Amino acid sequence: MPRATRASAARAAAVQVEPQQLSSPPTTPVPNRGKRARKAIKTEDDGDVNALPHNLGTAMPTPGADDDPDLDNSPPKKRAKRAVRNERTKKTPKKANYGLTPGASPYPDYLRPTAEECREVVRLLEKVHGKVVVPKAVPPPSLDVSGCGEVPSVLDALVRTRLSANTTNKNSSTAFQGLVKRFGTLQEGIGKGSVDWDAVRRAPQKEVFKAIERGGLADRKSKDIQAILQLAYEENQERKAALTAESANATAVGAEQEAESEKHAEVEKASQNIISLDHLHLLSTSAAIEKMLSYPGIGPKTASCVALFCLQRPSFAVDTHVFRLCQYLGWVPKTVKKGQPKVDRNTTYSHCDVRIPDEYKYPLHQLLIKHGKTCPRCRAITGQSSAGWEQGCPIEHLVKRHGTKKGGVSVVERKKAMEAAGLGAEEAGKIAEAEVEAEESELSDALEEEER
Repeated sequence: MPRATRASAARAAAVQVEPQQLSSPPTTPVPNRGKRARKAIKTEDDGDVNALPHNLGTAMPTPGADDDPDLDNSPPKKRAKRAVRNERTKKTPKKANYGLTPGASPYPDYLRPTAEECREVVRLLEKVHGKVVVPKAVPPPSLDVSGCGEVPSVLDALVRTRLSANTTNKNSSTAFQGLVKRFGTLQEGIGKGSVDWDAVRRAPQKEVFKAIERGGLADRKSKDIQAILQLAYEENQERKAALTAESANATAVGAEQEAESEKHAEVEKASQNIISLDHLHLLSTSAAIEKMLSYPGIGPKTASCVALFCLQRPSFAVDTHVFRLCQYLGWVPKTVKKGQPKVDRNTTYSHCDVRIPDEYKYPLHQLLIKHGKTCPRCRAITGQSSAGWEQGCPIEHLVKRHGTKKGGVSVVERKKAMEAAGLGAEEAGKIAEAEVEAEESELSDALEEEER
C-alpha cells in the first residue's frame, strides 16, 4: 500500500470500499476469454482444514536428503531480491510492539469487519473447506517438523516459529532436525522430546549456525535464537530468586495464580537449567504477546501464532494469505488518514484482532489460509485466464480483488481518476507506480509460497 498523501481523497474516488451484502453467493461471472488461457497452475493440497500449520506430524525428509533444496540454490534474481530485503531489515531498528498499541486499532474509525461479516465468511468457507474445530489439547512436539507454535512448551513454540519465518516448510523442518541432531533432546518434563535449549544457549554461535544453516537465514536466526534463550534463562533465574525469597517485596509476575506445586516445578526447572517460558501462561493474552514481541526476531505474526496455537488464546494471526483476503474483503482501509500507519500485515493484525470477535479468530485464521492457498480466484498468482477460474469463489460477492489480472481496477484507470479529481499527473503517476510495486510484491510472495 502507498503511504498516506493528500491524494487519499482522489484515490478513494477511484477505488471505493463499499459495505458488502451478507448473502448467498451470486451466479459465477463469466471469465475474460479475450486472452490466451495460461497453463494450469498447480493447486495446493486440498486436505483437512483443521490440519495445523506447516503440516505438523507429517513425514519430512531427513537432513542431507538429496531432494531437500537449499535456499542458496535459488535463481540469482530471487537471491538478489532476498539480499536487498534482508539488508533493509538489518538497518531498521526494532520498534517496541512494532509501533502498535495492544488492544487498539491503528484505524479506529474504520468499522469493518463487523461480527456479522465474520460470521458470514466463516459460514460460507466452512461449506467448502469443512468445519473448523478448535483443538482441546496441544499435540506433543514432533522431531521432524518445526511447526508454527503448536507444541506444549512456550519456548519451544517460539523458537520453532522463528525457524519457520521467511523460508519453506521443508527448510525450517530440516533446520530443526539439525538442532535435534547436534544438541540432543530433553528426556523429561513438559519439554520432553524437544531440543535441549540450554545446550543451544551455551554453544558457540557458529555451532548453532551450522546446525540450522540449511534452513535459510541461518546467521540471523542463530543469533536471534541464542539471544532469546539467554533472555529466557535470565528470566528463569530471576523468577527462581523471587519465588524462593522470604522478602515480601520479591515478586514473580503471575505467581499469585500459581499453585504451590507449579511454583516448586518452576524453581526445579530453573535449578536444572531447563529453560522455559511457560510462565507466559500466567499473563493476559495482550501481555503475553507484548512480552514475546520484546524478544529479538519475534514479530506480531510469530507472537500471535504462539498465542493462538500454544497458549490457546484467541488471536488473529496474519500471514500472506490472511493479509491478501482481508484486503479483498475490505476489512482494512484502502486509504489511510494523515498520521495513520500504512496498511501492512502488522497493522492488519492489530486492526482485525480488535474488530473480529474472539470466537471467530481461530476458524477465520484457518479458513482464510486454506482458501488463500486453494481458491482459483483468491490465490495471488491466478488471473481470469487461469485454469479453474470458472469454478467461481464462495465469497465472490463479498470481495473486491485488486489488479487487472483479477478483473480489478487497473493502474491506468486509477491514475486517470486521480487526475480527473484534480491531482497533478506527476503525483498521480507516483501513486500509481507505488500501487504497481505493491501488487508485484504480493505476486513475488505468492511465487515463493508456491515453492513451499
